[in-house]
Amino acid sequence: MAYALSVKASLVLSFFVVAFAGNFYQDFDITFGDGRAQILQNGKLLTLSLDKTSGSGFRSKNQYLFGKIDIQMKLVPGNSAGTVTTYYLSSIGSNHDEIDFEFLGNLSGEPYILHTNVYTQGKGGREQQFYLWFDPTKGFHTYTILWNPRSIIFSVDGTPIRQFKNLESSGIPYPKDQPMWMYSSLWDAEDWATRGGLVKTDWSQAPFIASYQNYNAQACIWSSGSSTSSCSNSNSSANSWLTESLDSSGLERINWVQKNYMIYNYCTDKNRFPQGFPHECSL
Repeated sequence: MAYALSVKASLVLSFFVVAFAGNFYQDFDITFGDGRAQILQNGKLLTLSLDKTSGSGFRSKNQYLFGKIDIQMKLVPGNSAGTVTTYYLSSIGSNHDEIDFEFLGNLSGEPYILHTNVYTQGKGGREQQFYLWFDPTKGFHTYTILWNPRSIIFSVDGTPIRQFKNLESSGIPYPKDQPMWMYSSLWDAEDWATRGGLVKTDWSQAPFIASYQNYNAQACIWSSGSSTSSCSNSNSSANSWLTESLDSSGLERINWVQKNYMIYNYCTDKNRFPQGFPHECSL
């Protein structure tokens, strides 16, 4: 079964559906940190560390154009105020596309804030923020980005929390032409991360450590040198994520999360948009 993908690029490129459980040695490159990022347990575990000198980060070796990406994370425990742990997809350049999970640290006993955003053609500003219904520092939890031609769905432990639909027919840009890498980082953002920067990082608690395991990608790998631009696989069930959308149960769960755990939505921020909300908010 083949799925045609619209590609606006100067090169002719092709895509290959892959589904794999990741090995951090094979699938990622450490991008910064000077030894603060470590791959352990024969590639099954990766840890990022932050101290006053530097944070750390990694990036996938592959670029993707559409995919369902899972990773399990255990966030910085204790007093994590001022720290930000990220997991996101992004292309490069001033007109880049980006799909963000960012975890904003907090004082001991106070909840993390899960910050989400979607950039299209270099324009973001589509923030939605949530509390989680569990302590993300006590164990590993699965965070999923589903990105297909229909929509982007953010999920936590299989529960959808946000959907950004493809509304190009209504003039809303949608990320579909630029391949993206998967990135993650742990860094200091004490100037804004916790209570708008009022609570600073307590460096006596350093090093701050976040952990990752069980990376899994069902995705279309972007590669050059082919005369086609399609995403195909003989096993249609393996490709089901390419047309996946929220069913009635998924819509009920996303409504439950947004009713009980959403703490900020750009589509309801009248002070920020006194002249009217962005067009997608009404669709």
